[in-house]
Amino acid sequence: MDPQQWSAHGNPPMATLGPSAPPASMLDKVAGYESIPTGGEERYLPPPVYPGPSAVGGQSQPVQQWSIIPINEDTARQALIKYASDHVTYSSRPAEEMVLKEFKPYNMYRYRLESFTESRSPEWKSEPYQNQIIDNYGFGLPPPPWEVAVDVPIMFEKNKKKVKVPHTASVKGCHKCMAMGKVPCDKCLQTGRVKCWICSGKGFRLGDERCNHCMGSGIQSCKNCSGLGCQKCNECQGQGQLFFYIQLTVKWESNKFEHIVEQQCGFPTERFSKVTGLKLFHDQQIQVYPIMDFPDSRIQQVSKQGIQEHWTQFGKTSRIIQQRHTVELIPVTEVHFQWKRKDHSYFVYGTENKVHAPEYPGKNCTII
Repeated sequence: MDPQQWSAHGNPPMATLGPSAPPASMLDKVAGYESIPTGGEERYLPPPVYPGPSAVGGQSQPVQQWSIIPINEDTARQALIKYASDHVTYSSRPAEEMVLKEFKPYNMYRYRLESFTESRSPEWKSEPYQNQIIDNYGFGLPPPPWEVAVDVPIMFEKNKKKVKVPHTASVKGCHKCMAMGKVPCDKCLQTGRVKCWICSGKGFRLGDERCNHCMGSGIQSCKNCSGLGCQKCNECQGQGQLFFYIQLTVKWESNKFEHIVEQQCGFPTERFSKVTGLKLFHDQQIQVYPIMDFPDSRIQQVSKQGIQEHWTQFGKTSRIIQQRHTVELIPVTEVHFQWKRKDHSYFVYGTENKVHAPEYPGKNCTII
């Protein structure tokens, strides 16, 4: 090829190679795996149809009529003193000197549902053929996606596995290099030559001085292919053949639904995420049902809502392997006190006795 026909970058135009992904026509037709992707796209399959939550079913649970026991004065004071000490600009004097007036306990419940789900996504995979065992139809029929045996990891822990689907392997000629094991060099287009990088293909340098690097020819041997004009195919690593099989990506996730059943007392329920409560109810099985006969009837409605949401949200693309739900009683006490003849209040909440006191009178005080 005449160097004058090369591009301004000093290279010839690229040769036409095979497609980057194998065409669908060269892949085997496998029952249950029709139209699966080849480019790494995750396309999760619907699980087998199995019964969803019963519309009328429920779990009766003998729950004691527990209620919040008001904290004593010493606990309330120590909690507020610690709250003040945790803030650099707060004075502890109001907490130490306050006169406690009234304690208002509130029953608040946290309902939490966890659904451990499994999702499966098949795709065609290929790798250079290097004498792998060809587990094909001769060894049996490929199992459907949801019948491929995969060990379930620890319950309610996120995990991911990739497994080969049995009896789907085959060997085919590489689509990228047309089974040649080599492709045209992308630098010289099989000519084995490129423009001299010293003189940019002119053959001379300053003035009429001949280029010593290319001896005045303006071209040099292509280093990319050692002057051969072709290079090893990266797709098949020079083998000319590819080993095909279907790979199943299996994902496990723990999905949560949480709701606070509260009393209207002005306490911000988002703070409950950092505290624990007293566990009143716990159940774990393949499928849980709405809680019945709970002292607070709102728990029945919330549990029914959460279970239905999870089946609607995950049932079409995932299999629910295990569910568990709990109800906690979260201690919340509103404390009223007086300091310097003014009335104030704060909340003590959670089994940790954390404090919420947005109007604490000792803010931005000089600590003595």
